[in-house]
Amino acid sequence: MTDPTGTTLDLGPQTAVLARLAAGVPDDRLAGPTPCPRYTVRNLLGHLTGLAVAFRDAGRKELGATTDTDPGSTLPDIGPGWREELPKVLDELAEAWRDPAAWTGMTRAGGVGLPGEVAGLVAVDELVVHGWDLARATGQEYVPDPAALSACHAFLAESVGDPGRDAIFGPVVDVPASAPLLDRAVGLSGRDPGWTPR
Repeated sequence: MTDPTGTTLDLGPQTAVLARLAAGVPDDRLAGPTPCPRYTVRNLLGHLTGLAVAFRDAGRKELGATTDTDPGSTLPDIGPGWREELPKVLDELAEAWRDPAAWTGMTRAGGVGLPGEVAGLVAVDELVVHGWDLARATGQEYVPDPAALSACHAFLAESVGDPGRDAIFGPVVDVPASAPLLDRAVGLSGRDPGWTPR
């Protein structure tokens, strides 16, 4: 996705937000619930690590096992070094998508062939929505990067009406048009903006 000057969207500010959220996760919250029904916090962190690697390699056009694996094929988890690994791969993800070539041509993620620009937008959506998931699950404040949030909302809004979208995002949750943009994006992703851990 490019702005009117032709500059590609910088994922760095949003990956930095995610890295700060991850650093704020206490060990005693790792087994807690998240807005993703199948995921505990540790599963969500494992998913974030895996998707950062996959979309890093998709941006680099380094296609192989990391870009060809269906993310739903196994329940993701974290290893003992996740606190060092996750911020590292998030940085690498952002750097890969600073190359304008990442946004062009074809690439692959999750075993699905995608135009580079679409893959970049999927990555943005994942970073913004899962940032909200992680913040809500761990009781942290969440202020996503405004440019990433705007791109995420536009991407999700375009998906409405696509017959295959519910298999990816879940049914849209109605949110008032007057609600904050983040709440509207969360609703479009199939989540309840009022979700809290129980």
